[in-house]
Amino acid sequence: MVAASDRAEPRRPDRLDCARELAVGFAERAAAHDRDASFPFENFRELSDAGLLALTVPAALGGGGAGARDAGHVLGIFGKADPSTALVLSMHYIQHLVMARSERWPARLARKLAKETVDGVALINALRVEPELGSPARGGLPATIARRTETGWRLTGRKIYSTGAPILKWYAVWAKTDEAETRVGLFLVPAGLPGTRIEETWNHLGLRASGSHDVIFEDVAFPLDYEIDVRRPEAWCTPDFTQATIQAIFVAAIYDGIARAARGWLIRFLKERAPANLGTPLATLPRAQEILGGIEVRLAVNARLIDSFAVDFDDGVLLGAAESNAIKLTVTNNAIAVVEDALSLSGNHGLSRANPLERHYRDVLCGRVHTPQDDATRVGLGRAALGL
Repeated sequence: MVAASDRAEPRRPDRLDCARELAVGFAERAAAHDRDASFPFENFRELSDAGLLALTVPAALGGGGAGARDAGHVLGIFGKADPSTALVLSMHYIQHLVMARSERWPARLARKLAKETVDGVALINALRVEPELGSPARGGLPATIARRTETGWRLTGRKIYSTGAPILKWYAVWAKTDEAETRVGLFLVPAGLPGTRIEETWNHLGLRASGSHDVIFEDVAFPLDYEIDVRRPEAWCTPDFTQATIQAIFVAAIYDGIARAARGWLIRFLKERAPANLGTPLATLPRAQEILGGIEVRLAVNARLIDSFAVDFDDGVLLGAAESNAIKLTVTNNAIAVVEDALSLSGNHGLSRANPLERHYRDVLCGRVHTPQDDATRVGLGRAALGL
């Protein structure tokens, strides 16, 4: 079976060719960045030079004008080469797609960020998770506070798991106001302002080069008109379907890419490994063929789910958060199962740090904790089925 990210894209073949070319270098550097937990700055310089940082910026603003399908293909290619780079890039892509489709994003700010992305290395990500709050997807108000003054906002708080922190130029920060009637939402904060610091806390099992450190704000001042979307807490009861759908597609594409990298390594291993007691490559064993066939089934399902869901989104089909969450759950669990099957055939070789399968396994396991988590998805679907 052929992955969506590996198929020829008739509409934008130049994008995929460019992504595949860059992915060669990303893959060559991925092991070293994983080992050192170092951030791959050079990857983003190359992405900028190739115009791929601005892939989801509207064409009218000088960007690539790509939708979810094209961007998902590109992220699948990079997920196979270096998922840490792909994850940072996906968060940036999500923000620009949301800007382009949201009526709440101030047009002036959206145009400003679009121009900066077209012109150079200017990435944005949303900083939402906090030590006490956890993921905002599970409810609750943030501890991060935006205080309104006569001259601007002043922000104080700590954000954890801030993917891409070393390279971000802009933060979309989830915070609450100190007003008499509390509001909560997103504020656009330029990186590097006085009172802002990055604490290098990211020392994770997988996706080690994603730079998902803590970002700390201590009375950070920024303009009043950098308020993005701030509402009464109850107004956030309905999820942002645009962001939920795009994130499901992109996250799924990345973890599927990791699984395809594991598949590629496994095929080479099975063809080359010929134990003395067997006298022929492992690829000749029916058990190996059957397990590899199961891997092909899972990846075929993933490709169809990701591609068809992305096409529906781009075509304006009304999609719900529950379906988005189900796609993410199915694809990421298929991806994990693929890598585990590869390990079952490779044994100690697969878990050796000399081989990339060990890294693929650590990376793909992050799919289990990536929002939305499986338990939340299943509970939500179960309650809906019961009419609760």
